[in-house]
Amino acid sequence: MIKTYCYKLYKRKQNKYLVHLIELAGEIYNHCIALHKRYYRLYKIYLDKNKLQVHITKLKKLDKYAHWYELNSQAIQEITDRIERAYTLFFRNLKRKVKTAPPGFKRRKKYKSFTMKLRGYKLLKTKAGQYDNAILIAGKKHKFFKSREIEGNIKTVTVKRNKLGDLYIYFACETDSANSKVKTGTGKIVWYDYGLKPYLKASDGNDIELPMFFRENQSAIKKLNRAFSRKQKNSNGIERVKRKLYKQQYKIANQRKDFQFKLANELCGKYDVIYLKELNLKSMRKLWGIKILSSAHNNFYNILNHQSVKYGVTVTEAPELHIS
Repeated sequence: MIKTYCYKLYKRKQNKYLVHLIELAGEIYNHCIALHKRYYRLYKIYLDKNKLQVHITKLKKLDKYAHWYELNSQAIQEITDRIERAYTLFFRNLKRKVKTAPPGFKRRKKYKSFTMKLRGYKLLKTKAGQYDNAILIAGKKHKFFKSREIEGNIKTVTVKRNKLGDLYIYFACETDSANSKVKTGTGKIVWYDYGLKPYLKASDGNDIELPMFFRENQSAIKKLNRAFSRKQKNSNGIERVKRKLYKQQYKIANQRKDFQFKLANELCGKYDVIYLKELNLKSMRKLWGIKILSSAHNNFYNILNHQSVKYGVTVTEAPELHIS
């Protein structure tokens, strides 16, 4: 089982180099997208990933692209893998006649992450042999807030930044499924239907209400939006307001995520089998409009599925579900 650990990096001067590597990954990504578009325009097929990787290796030997050596070769390979997956999905959707946009260019400043597999980093250890809260990336030491121990074999390490400019590090680890939580069976089964009021309507009458996180912060967001509209474009003032707006939005997202994780753990500890009505966001959006987006039912379903594996609980969708 793959388990991902997320930690926030300390704010230090060394982080500027990580930001530089992220933007360098964005530069390489855009170059690969340009090659794909040119290749498809000429031959009407997308560029093979292996050919692209060989081409990038040759480009790095030129003076113009010599600075690409700063980014780990496996991190560059991961960029080509990411583009390959995106194009595969795009052409698959074309065959199914599903409207999907092909992978496009991204501004360097808006590019978010790069991923290393086996090389390019070294996670330092304490004298006791446990992983420390420090990691070496490209020879530079970076510290992170270690909120819990890292368990399992590390498969990938991802450095990611959010819109606020904060940096996070993700460790994807292969763990033994035997380490999952052992839960005493309760023999209880429940059916849930999605909604707004209540958030989840239960067959046993224990309906679940969703705290109105967005409504509680709506006045602050409106005030920031008005301030944003009054600022001059590309000014320092508009950047400050934008940062405050992002911070408010992250607060709401984190509150909702915390609620959903706690709810998923509570349900997994209470029931052995959980049936959920098949999620149809399009019809729900027609019924409730944009309000349904703030409920994030799809995120909750994914979180519940993830937690159910640890508890040994069965979670399944029930297309024909009627709860009175």
